[in-house]
Order: sequence, then structure tokens, then C-alpha cells
Amino acid sequence: MTLRLVLIHGIGGARRADIDRELWISALADGARRAGHSRAAESLVAGSLVEVVFAYYGDLFEGPHKQGADGLVLDQEEAVLLIDLIAEIIDAHRTEQDGPATATLAHARAQLRVSTDAEGTGNLVRQAINAATTLLGAAPSKRASQWAGGKLLVRDLAQVARYLSRGEVDRDNCTIDARIRGVVAAALGPGPAVVIAHSLGSVIGFETMHDYASTVPLWVTLGSPLAMRTVVWPKLLPRPPATPLMVHRWLNYWDRDDIIVSRPILEADFAANASGILPESRRVDSDGIWVHSAAKYLAQAGVAGPVIEAIESVKSRT
Repeated sequence: MTLRLVLIHGIGGARRADIDRELWISALADGARRAGHSRAAESLVAGSLVEVVFAYYGDLFEGPHKQGADGLVLDQEEAVLLIDLIAEIIDAHRTEQDGPATATLAHARAQLRVSTDAEGTGNLVRQAINAATTLLGAAPSKRASQWAGGKLLVRDLAQVARYLSRGEVDRDNCTIDARIRGVVAAALGPGPAVVIAHSLGSVIGFETMHDYASTVPLWVTLGSPLAMRTVVWPKLLPRPPATPLMVHRWLNYWDRDDIIVSRPILEADFAANASGILPESRRVDSDGIWVHSAAKYLAQAGVAGPVIEAIESVKSRT
């Protein structure tokens, strides 16, 4: 069977899948050149190294039923998950900051007052936006620059809450998380596949690959929230969380300036699969801004090198 390189995107607004696919390929090629794989980089860009599939599910989060006064309408469970998610991010950064930022983050935390009474979920969304705006004001520019304001950060983080709430049933009685996993499963194909998953995509990839029948020589997670203890990790399926059976190697990359990654080291939070495979968490340090973007991670030699080596290793055996 033909090897695929499958790319699973993360949180964010509407995007052009074809443009994002080329952006990821270009960034990966840059990282491959830095890692000493110039020939493979050129073949990757030319399309001759490996079949590349971009698993695009972002359109499933769109629709008029989710457009409210603040640009977002959530049910009670989704809104509470969103509040918990922002609270965990704030708490993680409070442990890292000192000086004026500490007081600002404490204020952000105090802005989150979850209520289950008749105030409605719109109030929870407004609380989330206020706290997110304060959080971005306290964060170093490298961490905050990807989001122009708290409303945009909340819009993106709400996708995590909506996926994990496992609601939004369609006319075929299929929940939004199942529909999204279906898109990723189709992208994986019959296998084998080297898989790169970014942000929320790592959560979706984790759950999808537990039902994947072919081999994954390498799984790479970038800027992953998988180990967030309040919202994400407790809701992962199947339980207890373990490396998917068909994964032969799992590399997890995190940047210290990535505001989304509050618990970057995954090894203690996931059991090994039957082959004894555990995640291997590795820190990277990106230059410039927008460090949560997939392209920033992929352009790192330490990220791209193992991806190219895994692809070439599989090809040499077929």
C-alpha cells in the first residue's frame, strides 16, 4: 500500500485547505533542509517524495446556528468546558510569571465565575472573552500575538470544548466529534501513514487512530493540549489514555512560548501500547511571533528531520 503523510490541523477560523496544505509542506521542507535533507525537501515540494493529505474538518465548526451576539453560541456544557479550559491555561501561566503579570493573571482568573443558574450561556461566553482578553494582555508578545483579541482566542478554544462535549447531533444522529473523526479516518486511508497533528488535531488524531487498522511508523504532535488535566485528558477516549496500538513512534513537540500548551510533557499521562511505545516530548524554541502555528513547529530541524527519516525508512522497505 502507498505511504501517506497525513496532516491534521488544529484550532482556528475558516481556512483554505489547499493553501494550508502547501504552507505545511513548505515549512516542513524548510525544516528538512535545516536537518540536512535537502534532496528529500525538494522531492517533498515537488510531490514525488510521498502522498500528502491535509485532513480538513474546520468547516464542521461553521454554521449559522453557532453565530450569536459575540460571534459564538454554546450550550451549557460547552460553555462550562470553555471556562474550565481558559482557567487551566491561566493557572498554568500564573505559576510561570512574577511581577505585574501575576496580578493581571489573578484578575483574569477572577473574571471566570461559572454559573449554572438562569443567566444563560451567553454570560459565560462573555466571561470567557473578558478573561481571555486579560490573559493576552499579561502574556509575552510571542505568546499573545497569534490572537488579536480575547474574542478570537475564545472562538478558537471553543472548538476544543465543542469537540469534547460530543454534542451537536446532525440529522443522522451523528455527533460533531464523530463527524470530525470520520474526516480524519478518510484522510488516513488504508495505510500506512506518517501523521502530523497540531493543537486540537492531536486530540482528534489520538482518538481516530485507536480505530486505525494499519501502521503509523511515526506520529508527531505539535503544540498539543492532550495532557490538560481539567478539560482534555479526562475526556479522551478510549480510557485510560494510552498510545494508539498501531503507532510505532510518538514524538511530541512543545514551545515554551506556546500559550495553549499548559502541560507539555505527555510521558506521565499516557500508558504505553502493546509494543511499549510512549510519547517522547521534546522542547523547541521558535523565533519571532505566532509560535503556536504549525508552520513554526514544522520549520524546526528537530521536527522535520525525524519526519523525513521515517518516510524514507518506510519507502526503502517497499
